[in-house]
Amino acid sequence: MIDSILLEVLWRRLLSIVNEQAAALIHSSFTTLVREAGDLSAGVFDAQGRMLAQAVTGTPGHINTMANCARDHVVKQFPIETLQPGDTIITNDPWAASGHLFDQTIVSPVFYKGKGIGWFASTCHAMDIGGLTMGGDATELFEEGLFIPLMKLFKAGEPNKDLFDIIRANVRAPDEVIGDMYAQQAGNVVGSRKLIEMMDEYKLDSLDELADLILDRTEKGLRDAIQKIPNGAYQSAVTIDGFDDPVTIHCKVTVNDRDIEVDFDGTSPQIRRGINVVMNYTHAYSTYTLMCAVAPDIPNNEGAFRPIKVIAPEGSILNCRRPAPVSARHLIGHFVSQPILRALSNPIPNNVIADGSAGLWNTMFEGELNDSHDVFAYIYFSAGGMGARPYRDGLSATAFPSGITGVPVEVIESVAPIRMRKRELLADTGGAGKFRGGLGQEMILEVLTGKPATHSCMYDRTKFSARGFHGGLDGAPGEVIRSDGYRPHPKSRYTLQPGQTVTLRLPGGGGFYSPLERDPAFVLEDVKQGYVSIEAAREKYGVVIVDERVDEEGTKEERLKMKSSA
Repeated sequence: MIDSILLEVLWRRLLSIVNEQAAALIHSSFTTLVREAGDLSAGVFDAQGRMLAQAVTGTPGHINTMANCARDHVVKQFPIETLQPGDTIITNDPWAASGHLFDQTIVSPVFYKGKGIGWFASTCHAMDIGGLTMGGDATELFEEGLFIPLMKLFKAGEPNKDLFDIIRANVRAPDEVIGDMYAQQAGNVVGSRKLIEMMDEYKLDSLDELADLILDRTEKGLRDAIQKIPNGAYQSAVTIDGFDDPVTIHCKVTVNDRDIEVDFDGTSPQIRRGINVVMNYTHAYSTYTLMCAVAPDIPNNEGAFRPIKVIAPEGSILNCRRPAPVSARHLIGHFVSQPILRALSNPIPNNVIADGSAGLWNTMFEGELNDSHDVFAYIYFSAGGMGARPYRDGLSATAFPSGITGVPVEVIESVAPIRMRKRELLADTGGAGKFRGGLGQEMILEVLTGKPATHSCMYDRTKFSARGFHGGLDGAPGEVIRSDGYRPHPKSRYTLQPGQTVTLRLPGGGGFYSPLERDPAFVLEDVKQGYVSIEAAREKYGVVIVDERVDEEGTKEERLKMKSSA
């Protein structure tokens, strides 16, 4: 019998175990995607495949999709009683797992006293998976790389050599890709050992009772939080760049006592370019967004999914049919948070943030290294500004809702033939408001191989700015410009010639509340920090600055004039 004190002890122990799992994975990783950007997830599951706890690191597109993959696919195709110690399952099936072929989900059973008691799983972004490279160019899934159905990566602890040989023969960076798969296996092994130590120490024969307690309490906590929101149907929509034509994401959030439903009916249909989103990914970012807004202190596990229902029409860009191309699915999927939060900005305005840059700006280069025709492939992530909050400025150069961090310049330049000639925050890109949107950033990049290189762009918000909330102004859109003036398609590939550079200007986040309500002292500080120009201080905030001081009389007159003309 597990009492409340022992439950808390065991819960904290599980959190410690999954964080050790993640740490082992990170320290074993071959790529900066995992080591520096944190583009991974790690979690522990009971024998039924229900996620109990996740590591601190990670992104919802990995964590929540991994949870559904383990429960709905791995456990059903490979019942734990049919496996043996040392077996490990792998897949990158976009519809079963995290939405595109670049993400490898690796799941290992845990055996204790001869019985399968649970699972450890992780999802990591691979440096390469073959195909056209990551981006929106493909017109069907088959062009996007190597598809790995659910199958055994390790059998009784021994690697599946045939599968490893197939993977190695199909990717541009085989050492990094294979190395990270071994790192994921190492993380699962560490988690399994630590879980068995816990079972021994507390004399547990299974995780069943502990799992039920954890998940039921999580479910109750979220339902209690939902009950505080007024019942009703709240609707909103967001329009983003799309590939050739704009894409609209429409949602209706319905609160009914202790349940909540998100329905994306009215969203644009899927297209023949690689920005489509599978339902599992849509579900992942919808549940995460609602957790952030409604109950940010509740653990993210199977219990948190129970009160939430997510619906998207089959054949829409948020619930695409096979074999739709999905490589750059995050460029659309990350935006599901914005209409959800805007819909909730009326019933719970203090729990939401304004629109931000949302989609990560993923930059991938590949080409030949030398006259021997050795090849390289490198990808890194960066972010524009987050939207402002109803009580604080938005964060600059920070991703939401992905949670992935930017990779430092020094790391990029040490592992890839890339020079970043400039990287700085962009003034006036954050939407003006009582609370200002986060700033975008500018990067100037050059490939140093002396040979042409392919730059795969995965960028959005170059046409439609992040919207401000409740009187806050919109953020600035992004731009992509080659040094000869050519403007590449922001979701396609082009060639960067030796000596050429490309400039990325990432978008800013929207503001919150009217900029005329912002304390002039805060505007002055923004000017001193280089976040806001003197001209924008006057034009958008009505704050007159002379000799690094606020002209109080001039500011009063300017703001009265702006209010009267509004």
